[in-house]
Amino acid sequence: MLHNPFAGLKKREWCLWIISLLVVAVSNILAGKTDPVTISATLIGVTALIFVARGDVWGQILTVVFSVLYAITSYSFRYYGEMITYMGMTAPIAVFSIITWIKNPSAEEKNTVRISRLSRKTALIMVLSCVAVTAVFGYVLKLLDTPNLVISTISIVTSYLASYLMMYRISYYALAYAANDVVLIIMWVLASLDNIAYLPMIACFLMFLANDIYGFVSWKKRERKQTIVQNPHIQP
Repeated sequence: MLHNPFAGLKKREWCLWIISLLVVAVSNILAGKTDPVTISATLIGVTALIFVARGDVWGQILTVVFSVLYAITSYSFRYYGEMITYMGMTAPIAVFSIITWIKNPSAEEKNTVRISRLSRKTALIMVLSCVAVTAVFGYVLKLLDTPNLVISTISIVTSYLASYLMMYRISYYALAYAANDVVLIIMWVLASLDNIAYLPMIACFLMFLANDIYGFVSWKKRERKQTIVQNPHIQP
C-alpha cells in the first residue's frame, strides 16, 4: 500500500486539501510569528487527514509526524494533556494503525483500507479502556497543574475514542475526531487570548473539522460499497 498518495486524489479532495493549506498558511501569517514547528504541524496535519479520509495508509504515517510536532507546540503553552495524549497515545496508536491498515487492504479499491464494523466485544473493550485512560491521564494532568483541566480531559476522551476506532478501521472514528476538533478549537481559542501566535492552531482544527466531516461521509460511502461487493444480494 506504499505508493504515491497524491496520484489517487479526486478533484474535491484536491480542492479541500488546497483550501486547508491556504487557511492554515494565512493564519500563520496573520499571527505575525512564523514558528516553524507550528507551521509544519498545521500543514502536515491537514495533509494527513485528506489521506485518512481516503483510507490511505499514508494518512497514518503523516499522523505520526504531526503528533510529534503538535506535542512540541502543546508543550510550549503547557497543554501537557495534549502533549502526553499525542506522544503517549495518538502517535503509538497511529503506528499500530499503519500495521493494521497495511495488513487489511480493500479488495474493491486500490490503495485503500478494508473497513470494519464495530462489534459488541470491540465496543466493550473501547468503553472500559477509555475509562481507564481517562482516569490515569486526568490524574496526571491534575498533578501537572494543566491549564483548562476539564477541557484537556475531554480532549483526551475524544482523542482516545477516535484513535481506537481508527486502529480498528471503523468509520465512526471521524465523528469522534470531529468532537475532538471542537474541543481543541475551544482550547486553542483560550490559548490565543494569551498569545496570538497560537491563532494558526485554531485555523488548523477548523480545517480538521471540515476534513473529518468529509472523512466520515467518504468512509460511509466506501463502507456501503464494500458491503455490496461482499454481499451482492444487498440493494445499493
